[in-house]
Amino acid sequence: MPEFKSLDNRLKFEGKITSIYESDFIAPNGEQITREITRHPGAVCVVPIVDSEVVMIRQFRPAIGDYLLEIPAGKRDIDGESPDVTAHRELQEEVGLSTNNMVELAQFYNSPGFCDEYSYCYVALDCEYVTDDRQGLEEEYMTIERISISGILALVTSGKIVDAKTIIGLSLALQYLNER
Repeated sequence: MPEFKSLDNRLKFEGKITSIYESDFIAPNGEQITREITRHPGAVCVVPIVDSEVVMIRQFRPAIGDYLLEIPAGKRDIDGESPDVTAHRELQEEVGLSTNNMVELAQFYNSPGFCDEYSYCYVALDCEYVTDDRQGLEEEYMTIERISISGILALVTSGKIVDAKTIIGLSLALQYLNER
């Protein structure tokens, strides 16, 4: 592969979750380019299965000014915490579930055109109810919805589920369940 060489990174904004850098590169043809890059600590997402249903959340997302139907997810914002521990923590925090049967389905970049956020996706089976521990104002007002596994793809194709991590997670979880 032709090589792009990093020249410089200038911090433009540092927030609680992300930082934005202006970064310079030399392209393989010698031309210099500048790109804005958002740095993110990474995330996990979990497809919890209870009986024949997926336990999902409907949460307000300020960036789009609306509620989205999503699988539970969260930032990897505790130093040294492994992705699977973060996934277990988020499963309890958001939907009050615990499991000893969590399987990693995939790892992926969410939007590599501008952001380095890297996600770990899991399916949680044999879940048990525990006390939830919601964090933040958006989680306080989110609702939990149980969706029949048989109806999941129809919600995606009809546009009722439009969140990328949720579409990826649900698709991979359905494949995993069909192959068991």
